[in-house]
Amino acid sequence: MIGAARLLAAGILVLAIWQTVVWMTGVPSFLLPAPAKVAQTMWDSRALLAEHSVVTITEVLVGIVLGAGLGGLSAIGLAASPLARALMRPMLVLSQAIPVFALAPLLTLWLGFGLWSKVAMALIIIYFPVTSTFFDALMRTPPQMLELAKVMGATPRATMWKIRIPAALPGFTSGLRLAAVYAPIGAIIGEWVGASNGLGYLMLLANGRAKTDLMFAALIVLAVFTVCLHYAVDRGCTAALNRRLR
Repeated sequence: MIGAARLLAAGILVLAIWQTVVWMTGVPSFLLPAPAKVAQTMWDSRALLAEHSVVTITEVLVGIVLGAGLGGLSAIGLAASPLARALMRPMLVLSQAIPVFALAPLLTLWLGFGLWSKVAMALIIIYFPVTSTFFDALMRTPPQMLELAKVMGATPRATMWKIRIPAALPGFTSGLRLAAVYAPIGAIIGEWVGASNGLGYLMLLANGRAKTDLMFAALIVLAVFTVCLHYAVDRGCTAALNRRLR
Protein backbone atom coordinates (compact mmCIF):
# COMPACT_ATOMS: atom_id res chain seq x y z
CA MET A 1 0.00 0.00 0.00
CA ILE A 2 2.88 2.36 0.79
CA GLY A 3 4.39 1.73 -2.64
CA ALA A 4 1.05 2.40 -4.34
CA ALA A 5 0.63 5.65 -2.38
CA ARG A 6 4.11 6.81 -3.41
CA LEU A 7 3.40 5.90 -7.01
CA LEU A 8 0.15 7.87 -6.93
CA ALA A 9 1.94 10.86 -5.40
CA ALA A 10 4.59 10.70 -8.12
CA GLY A 11 1.89 10.60 -10.79
CA ILE A 12 0.15 13.65 -9.31
CA LEU A 13 3.47 15.50 -9.21
CA VAL A 14 4.14 14.71 -12.87
CA LEU A 15 0.67 15.95 -13.85
CA ALA A 16 1.20 19.15 -11.85
CA ILE A 17 4.55 19.82 -13.55
CA TRP A 18 3.02 19.03 -16.94
CA GLN A 19 0.13 21.43 -16.40
CA THR A 20 2.49 24.14 -15.10
CA VAL A 21 4.68 23.87 -18.19
CA VAL A 22 1.61 24.23 -20.43
CA TRP A 23 0.40 27.30 -18.51
CA MET A 24 3.79 29.03 -18.35
CA THR A 25 4.94 28.42 -21.92
CA GLY A 26 1.64 28.68 -23.75
CA VAL A 27 2.78 25.83 -26.00
CA PRO A 28 0.22 24.93 -28.71
CA SER A 29 -1.94 21.93 -27.89
CA PHE A 30 -0.83 20.07 -31.01
CA LEU A 31 2.68 20.05 -29.52
CA LEU A 32 1.88 19.50 -25.85
CA PRO A 33 -1.78 19.15 -24.89
CA ALA A 34 -2.82 19.90 -21.33
CA PRO A 35 -3.54 16.97 -19.01
CA ALA A 36 -7.25 17.88 -18.95
CA LYS A 37 -7.44 17.66 -22.75
CA VAL A 38 -5.69 14.29 -22.73
CA ALA A 39 -8.06 13.05 -20.03
CA GLN A 40 -11.04 14.17 -22.12
CA THR A 41 -9.62 12.39 -25.16
CA MET A 42 -9.12 9.24 -23.11
CA TRP A 43 -12.77 9.31 -22.12
CA ASP A 44 -14.07 10.14 -25.60
CA SER A 45 -11.85 7.47 -27.22
CA ARG A 46 -12.19 4.86 -24.47
CA ALA A 47 -13.62 2.24 -26.83
CA LEU A 48 -10.82 2.78 -29.35
CA LEU A 49 -8.17 2.67 -26.63
CA ALA A 50 -9.67 -0.45 -25.10
CA GLU A 51 -9.72 -2.22 -28.48
CA HIS A 52 -6.05 -1.54 -29.16
CA SER A 53 -5.04 -2.14 -25.53
CA VAL A 54 -6.39 -5.69 -25.63
CA VAL A 55 -4.12 -6.46 -28.58
CA THR A 56 -0.99 -5.07 -26.94
CA ILE A 57 -1.73 -6.66 -23.57
CA THR A 58 -2.20 -10.04 -25.25
CA GLU A 59 1.12 -9.70 -27.07
CA VAL A 60 2.92 -8.76 -23.87
CA LEU A 61 1.45 -11.51 -21.70
CA VAL A 62 2.07 -14.24 -24.27
CA GLY A 63 5.61 -12.94 -24.77
CA ILE A 64 6.30 -13.00 -21.02
CA VAL A 65 5.01 -16.55 -20.61
CA LEU A 66 7.00 -17.89 -23.56
CA GLY A 67 10.10 -15.82 -22.83
CA ALA A 68 10.19 -16.71 -19.15
CA GLY A 69 9.62 -20.38 -19.87
CA LEU A 70 12.25 -20.56 -22.59
CA GLY A 71 14.69 -18.48 -20.54
CA GLY A 72 14.23 -20.67 -17.48
CA LEU A 73 14.76 -23.88 -19.42
CA SER A 74 17.82 -22.42 -21.15
CA ALA A 75 19.35 -21.40 -17.83
CA ILE A 76 18.82 -24.89 -16.41
CA GLY A 77 20.38 -26.45 -19.49
CA LEU A 78 23.39 -24.15 -19.31
CA ALA A 79 23.89 -24.82 -15.62
CA ALA A 80 23.61 -28.58 -16.07
CA SER A 81 25.90 -28.97 -19.08
CA PRO A 82 29.46 -27.60 -19.43
CA LEU A 83 29.23 -28.31 -23.16
CA ALA A 84 26.07 -26.21 -23.45
CA ARG A 85 27.81 -23.38 -21.60
CA ALA A 86 30.78 -23.54 -23.94
CA LEU A 87 28.60 -23.47 -27.05
CA MET A 88 25.63 -21.31 -26.08
CA ARG A 89 26.96 -18.57 -23.80
CA PRO A 90 28.97 -16.84 -26.57
CA MET A 91 25.86 -17.00 -28.76
CA LEU A 92 23.76 -15.38 -26.04
CA VAL A 93 26.26 -12.56 -25.66
CA LEU A 94 26.41 -12.12 -29.44
CA SER A 95 22.62 -11.94 -29.64
CA GLN A 96 22.68 -8.92 -27.32
CA ALA A 97 25.14 -7.15 -29.62
CA ILE A 98 22.46 -7.00 -32.32
CA PRO A 99 20.08 -4.03 -31.79
CA VAL A 100 16.55 -5.22 -31.15
CA PHE A 101 15.22 -2.53 -33.48
CA ALA A 102 17.11 -4.15 -36.35
CA LEU A 103 15.32 -7.47 -35.80
CA ALA A 104 11.81 -6.04 -35.87
CA PRO A 105 11.57 -5.67 -39.69
CA LEU A 106 12.87 -9.20 -40.17
CA LEU A 107 10.39 -10.67 -37.70
CA THR A 108 7.57 -8.80 -39.40
CA LEU A 109 8.74 -10.14 -42.77
CA TRP A 110 8.98 -13.72 -41.48
CA LEU A 111 5.95 -13.84 -39.16
CA GLY A 112 3.66 -11.27 -40.73
CA PHE A 113 1.86 -8.25 -39.32
CA GLY A 114 -0.18 -10.22 -36.81
CA LEU A 115 0.27 -11.31 -33.22
CA TRP A 116 3.31 -13.55 -33.47
CA SER A 117 5.86 -11.05 -34.76
CA LYS A 118 5.09 -8.84 -31.72
CA VAL A 119 5.22 -11.82 -29.37
CA ALA A 120 8.59 -12.76 -30.84
CA MET A 121 9.88 -9.23 -30.22
CA ALA A 122 8.72 -9.33 -26.60
CA LEU A 123 10.23 -12.81 -26.18
CA ILE A 124 13.60 -11.77 -27.60
CA ILE A 125 13.87 -8.65 -25.48
CA ILE A 126 13.19 -10.50 -22.20
CA TYR A 127 14.87 -13.83 -22.97
CA PHE A 128 18.40 -12.73 -22.11
CA PRO A 129 17.60 -11.04 -18.76
CA VAL A 130 15.62 -14.06 -17.56
CA THR A 131 18.25 -16.53 -18.73
CA SER A 132 21.14 -14.51 -17.35
CA THR A 133 19.72 -13.85 -13.88
CA PHE A 134 18.48 -17.42 -13.42
CA PHE A 135 21.71 -18.96 -14.71
CA ASP A 136 23.84 -16.79 -12.41
CA ALA A 137 21.69 -17.83 -9.46
CA LEU A 138 21.97 -21.51 -10.39
CA MET A 139 25.76 -21.25 -10.53
CA ARG A 140 25.88 -19.62 -7.10
CA THR A 141 24.31 -22.49 -5.17
CA PRO A 142 25.95 -22.64 -1.70
CA PRO A 143 28.81 -25.17 -1.87
CA GLN A 144 27.78 -26.68 1.46
CA MET A 145 24.43 -27.73 0.00
CA LEU A 146 26.11 -29.32 -3.01
CA GLU A 147 28.61 -31.16 -0.81
CA LEU A 148 25.80 -32.47 1.37
CA ALA A 149 23.89 -33.70 -1.69
CA LYS A 150 27.04 -35.44 -2.95
CA VAL A 151 27.66 -37.13 0.40
CA MET A 152 24.05 -38.37 0.46
CA GLY A 153 24.47 -39.87 -3.01
CA ALA A 154 22.09 -37.55 -4.89
CA THR A 155 22.22 -37.78 -8.66
CA PRO A 156 23.00 -34.65 -10.71
CA ARG A 157 19.35 -34.49 -11.80
CA ALA A 158 18.08 -34.74 -8.23
CA THR A 159 20.59 -32.13 -7.11
CA MET A 160 19.40 -29.78 -9.83
CA TRP A 161 15.67 -30.13 -9.14
CA LYS A 162 15.77 -30.51 -5.37
CA ILE A 163 18.57 -28.10 -4.42
CA ARG A 164 19.92 -25.84 -7.16
CA ILE A 165 16.62 -24.73 -8.71
CA PRO A 166 14.86 -23.99 -5.38
CA ALA A 167 17.93 -22.06 -4.18
CA ALA A 168 18.02 -20.06 -7.43
CA LEU A 169 14.36 -19.03 -7.46
CA PRO A 170 15.14 -15.49 -6.22
CA GLY A 171 17.30 -15.02 -9.33
CA PHE A 172 14.49 -16.28 -11.57
CA THR A 173 12.00 -13.89 -9.96
CA SER A 174 14.44 -11.02 -10.52
CA GLY A 175 14.41 -11.91 -14.20
CA LEU A 176 10.61 -11.95 -14.21
CA ARG A 177 10.52 -8.47 -12.69
CA LEU A 178 12.76 -7.22 -15.50
CA ALA A 179 10.61 -9.03 -18.05
CA ALA A 180 7.50 -7.21 -16.80
CA VAL A 181 9.17 -3.90 -17.69
CA TYR A 182 10.89 -4.91 -20.93
CA ALA A 183 8.14 -6.97 -22.58
CA PRO A 184 5.89 -3.96 -23.43
CA ILE A 185 8.89 -2.31 -25.09
CA GLY A 186 9.31 -5.27 -27.43
CA ALA A 187 5.62 -5.36 -28.32
CA ILE A 188 5.49 -1.63 -29.04
CA ILE A 189 8.62 -1.76 -31.22
CA GLY A 190 7.02 -4.56 -33.22
CA GLU A 191 3.83 -2.54 -33.64
CA TRP A 192 5.77 0.50 -34.78
CA VAL A 193 7.50 -1.50 -37.50
CA GLY A 194 4.40 -3.18 -38.86
CA ALA A 195 0.93 -3.68 -37.44
CA SER A 196 -2.73 -2.92 -38.06
CA ASN A 197 -3.74 -2.65 -34.40
CA GLY A 198 -2.27 -2.21 -30.92
CA LEU A 199 -1.26 0.82 -28.86
CA GLY A 200 1.99 1.28 -30.79
CA TYR A 201 0.08 1.35 -34.06
CA LEU A 202 -2.42 3.79 -32.56
CA MET A 203 0.42 6.11 -31.47
CA LEU A 204 1.84 6.19 -34.99
CA LEU A 205 -1.61 6.76 -36.47
CA ALA A 206 -2.33 9.61 -34.07
CA ASN A 207 1.08 11.15 -34.68
CA GLY A 208 0.59 11.08 -38.44
CA ARG A 209 -2.75 12.88 -38.08
CA ALA A 210 -1.37 15.43 -35.58
CA LYS A 211 -3.66 14.10 -32.85
CA THR A 212 -1.14 14.58 -30.10
CA ASP A 213 -3.77 14.25 -27.38
CA LEU A 214 -4.68 10.76 -28.60
CA MET A 215 -1.01 9.81 -28.79
CA PHE A 216 -0.52 10.92 -25.18
CA ALA A 217 -3.67 9.02 -24.18
CA ALA A 218 -2.31 5.80 -25.70
CA LEU A 219 1.06 6.40 -24.04
CA ILE A 220 -0.57 6.86 -20.63
CA VAL A 221 -2.60 3.68 -21.03
CA LEU A 222 0.60 1.79 -21.90
CA ALA A 223 2.43 3.28 -18.92
CA VAL A 224 -0.38 2.40 -16.52
CA PHE A 225 -0.51 -1.16 -17.86
CA THR A 226 3.28 -1.55 -17.52
CA VAL A 227 3.26 -0.29 -13.93
CA CYS A 228 0.35 -2.58 -13.03
CA LEU A 229 2.05 -5.55 -14.69
CA HIS A 230 5.31 -4.91 -12.84
CA TYR A 231 3.43 -4.50 -9.56
CA ALA A 232 1.48 -7.73 -10.10
CA VAL A 233 4.60 -9.72 -11.04
CA ASP A 234 6.51 -8.27 -8.10
CA ARG A 235 3.75 -9.11 -5.64
CA GLY A 236 3.32 -12.59 -7.12
CA CYS A 237 7.05 -13.34 -6.97
CA THR A 238 7.33 -12.04 -3.41
CA ALA A 239 4.35 -14.11 -2.28
CA ALA A 240 5.73 -17.25 -3.94
CA LEU A 241 9.13 -16.82 -2.30
CA ASN A 242 7.56 -16.16 1.10
CA ARG A 243 5.48 -19.33 0.83
CA ARG A 244 8.59 -21.33 0.02
CA LEU A 245 10.45 -19.94 3.02
CA ARG A 246 7.70 -20.98 5.45
